[in-house]
Amino acid sequence: MTGCEFCSHLPKVLQNDLAYAVYDIKPVSQGHTLIIPFRHVQRIFDVTPLEYKAMYDLMLEMEVLIQRDLSPDGYNIWANCGKVAGQQVMHAHLHLIPRYKGKAIHIMEHMQGNVV
Repeated sequence: MTGCEFCSHLPKVLQNDLAYAVYDIKPVSQGHTLIIPFRHVQRIFDVTPLEYKAMYDLMLEMEVLIQRDLSPDGYNIWANCGKVAGQQVMHAHLHLIPRYKGKAIHIMEHMQGNVV
């Protein structure tokens, strides 16, 4: 889709036929990754079961890479659906957030400017 930053050629960490993974340009923690379907749909609820499976597969692959390289203590997985929920780019995506013991994340700062 014209004008969508996720539909442009972003530097991909991993990809498969239906989705790709990129590091978030405003990470809330080291290794914060976005998992994005190639097909432009606005909400995670709009992806097909095959696209969701492709996204899930990439999330599992990214977890292996992040665990190997950064050794986080846990993870958050989330999706913001709609502007009121904090979605900044209106192209469906999942956040894979590595968590580190003793380090808080500041989600509201990440979603700054999205209060409706």
